[in-house]
Amino acid sequence: MRWLQHRQQLLSTAAVDAIFIVIAMAMISETGPGEQINSVMQTVGLICTYWTFGWLFGSYSLLRWHKLEWNQLVQRVGLSALATLALALACGWLSKTTPLQLPLLQRGNIGPLMLSTAFISVLFRALLHKLQKQRSSNYQILVDQSEKDQVGAEWLRNNMQPPNTTTFDLLDTLLIAPGGILAISPIIQKTKDLEPIFQTTLVQKTRLLSLAQLAEEELQRIPSHWLDESIIQLGRLANGRKIGINSQLKRLADLLLGILLILIATITLFPITIAIFLHDRGPIFYSQIRTGLFGESFIIYKLRTMHQTAEDDGAQWSNPGDKRITPIGMWLRRSRLDELPQLLNIIKGEMSFIGPRPERPELEHDLEVHIPHYRLRHLVRPGLSGWAQVNMTYTSSIEDAELKLSYDLYYLKNKSFWLDLLILAKTFKTVLKGAGR
Repeated sequence: MRWLQHRQQLLSTAAVDAIFIVIAMAMISETGPGEQINSVMQTVGLICTYWTFGWLFGSYSLLRWHKLEWNQLVQRVGLSALATLALALACGWLSKTTPLQLPLLQRGNIGPLMLSTAFISVLFRALLHKLQKQRSSNYQILVDQSEKDQVGAEWLRNNMQPPNTTTFDLLDTLLIAPGGILAISPIIQKTKDLEPIFQTTLVQKTRLLSLAQLAEEELQRIPSHWLDESIIQLGRLANGRKIGINSQLKRLADLLLGILLILIATITLFPITIAIFLHDRGPIFYSQIRTGLFGESFIIYKLRTMHQTAEDDGAQWSNPGDKRITPIGMWLRRSRLDELPQLLNIIKGEMSFIGPRPERPELEHDLEVHIPHYRLRHLVRPGLSGWAQVNMTYTSSIEDAELKLSYDLYYLKNKSFWLDLLILAKTFKTVLKGAGR
């Protein structure tokens, strides 16, 4: 599970946060007879609360930044600690219990505890970020001169420091630490004799990867222009019609969860539909033709978020600050609630909860011309949310569509129950923060 390996630093940071809270609480709580159980419950609750606020405020995700900004680090960790402190104090005040029942909260130790936790969290994150930068220098990329800028641009798209690249004519100067990684670009693979490189890497115990494989490990996406025709092998990994226990369980989960959510959404949708209608007396729902599994077209349903004349000039992407979006539509897009009617598509089996977002056929014609291997995203059932949606904003250009495809190809290669669960959690975070568009 490459996506889990990529988050080892995030998991280790969360573990250090928890360990320090446990140690600090043991030192300052001074629990007496009969208080141990309550103290353990408080500790677990405090850790989970700190983790949750750290997740919401992004104090863990900033570890992936190639340049760590101290003001952002202190701000995000500080907000997480402050929110945890406020919630803990509120629980202590609302419970109106005796010191025996809530010894830590009632004795006023929670303030120093969260202050020291935030201090340790900042220091540990800074240390991990420094180690991560040292690790990034442990791999080299052998490229053609024409590919150097492209490689750097892909790393910068992920807000990561551009990697070390070497052209083939400087191969003699290439130095790789034993156990390091050497990635080879598509042009070098096709045009150069790689036998000397194979011999050298065997002696040095160097991992030899394609540029697409390195991007999969480091960027958690696979740029389509770095793939060769052997990518067809992915078709066997992502055959959406193949009957297997995993696909059957996912379909069952889609069906049960879809029915449950559509019953709950019925109550939520009632005031929203009234607001949409009262704004301009227009239709409440909006339907579009989208491309689904294996290129088959189907109709999706959405709550209308634009003016009725929004597409009089034909289909077009929505850009930031799009004046066609209504005020209620802006809120619906930020909260992703405009997608709720697509629960019907999930129940019908045309979509899944997790998968690449389906695109409009009239836009895909241009995308297939400009973006290599674009149709590979049709090898898996489209979803209500996907790996691209939780890692980037809405698509508004061909360049954005190319970036989205790189995330879709990563999902295609690595899809699993655990990756779906991660996407679901990140989608929930987006909805809570209103970070959609």
